[in-house]
Amino acid sequence: MSWQTYVDEHLMCDVEGNVLTAAAIIGQDGSVWAQSPGFPEVKAEEIAGIMNDFNEPGSLAPTGLFLGGTKYMVIQGEPGAVIRGKKGPGGATIKKTNMALIIGIYDEPMAPGQCNIVVERLGDYLIEQGM
Repeated sequence: MSWQTYVDEHLMCDVEGNVLTAAAIIGQDGSVWAQSPGFPEVKAEEIAGIMNDFNEPGSLAPTGLFLGGTKYMVIQGEPGAVIRGKKGPGGATIKKTNMALIIGIYDEPMAPGQCNIVVERLGDYLIEQGM
């Protein structure tokens, strides 16, 4: 299965009538493996900050999580595994796998928990596959 198929069928899927605003699978080096239309152009320093937070949990909390220049307030995640951000009625979830970052961005009416389930389920599957 191609990386784009994972984005199209497993991240941009319908969850109780709601769909993520945008999603991507990005290598831990910042290279884009696949993305949905409208996914923001993520900067190298943003990926570096995200990877640093996975290695040193809590490092993004004082400055915020940035994706494509948009700032999200960091909320409770799973140290070393999941980073969650909130911005107004929307937010983002990032799940780290062995090789990549699975990123989902949502807005109302999708609930944060729905985004978490979609992103983390795919991330867990890829980890089980050794990816």
